[in-house]
Amino acid sequence: MVRDVIVIGSGVTGLTCAVTLAERGFRVAVWGREPAAATTSAVAGGLWWPYRIEPADAAGRWSLAALTELTALAADPQESGVRFADGTHAGLTRAGLGAWADDLPGLEAATAAQLPAGFTAGLRARVPLIDMPAHLRHLERRLTAAGGTVEIRALTSLAEAGRAAGAVVNCAGLGARDLVPDPTVHPVQGQVVVVANPGLTEWLVAADDAADETLYVLPQPYGVVLGGTARAHSWELRPEPATAEAILARCLRARPELAGAPVLAHRVGLRPARPRVRLELAELPGGTRCVHNYGHGGAGVTVAWGCAREVAALLGA
Repeated sequence: MVRDVIVIGSGVTGLTCAVTLAERGFRVAVWGREPAAATTSAVAGGLWWPYRIEPADAAGRWSLAALTELTALAADPQESGVRFADGTHAGLTRAGLGAWADDLPGLEAATAAQLPAGFTAGLRARVPLIDMPAHLRHLERRLTAAGGTVEIRALTSLAEAGRAAGAVVNCAGLGARDLVPDPTVHPVQGQVVVVANPGLTEWLVAADDAADETLYVLPQPYGVVLGGTARAHSWELRPEPATAEAILARCLRARPELAGAPVLAHRVGLRPARPRVRLELAELPGGTRCVHNYGHGGAGVTVAWGCAREVAALLGA
């Protein structure tokens, strides 16, 4: 069956594009090399915040558009996996953020009492914190309800998809490195530790875009996600015990309440990075339209809905 659109990629970027198009009347099939639950998206901490993504102006615009969608989804967190949570981004000031911060309700400077040890500045905000496994399941249900399908299949070229649909949306993430091919796509490895929640409700982040090590404490329904790493060009998918110990030590210094919390899981994901996000309309051999939408780095969850809107507009939806 020839579909109007084939979306390549079963992570949050691909599924969000597929849902957006299907709910606007397109016949959509998602082709992914793995189930959504096995993608990097499922490992993501799930905090809405533009991080390690360029171009900054476009990323801010996409993030705010996504914030509108996520705000609506937060009305039913059990179904969508989206809820709002208060928290602190340590080490940041308003001057260090883009223009998008002017439109973030409630953003304010943190007081000394709200900052973890070792920090003299920070920002307070109430933003979406997304249970990614639950959110991915929500997207799959919405896609099915809108008549779309998900197929697990490996592609050798974009042209293969182009022969099966009137248009292709390339959300292959790290896979775009070989599929396009695009040698500028590279991994930024992230390792996290999940522990039982001793009662934390607020998130905490201290992440420099250029640092290999980060600090984040993200309470989720399934436990607290502790991070992390941001190692560019590392393809390692095995959790490293020494790295896990360092993550636990950093997070314990920042949140002593975590002392003794049982470790539930060790996880590693590879963020699909690029010097700049590629979101543009192109043409495949044979004339099929192809919208490229990849290279979102550490902000795929944050910008997914905003990018999906732009993809739909490029396809005339």
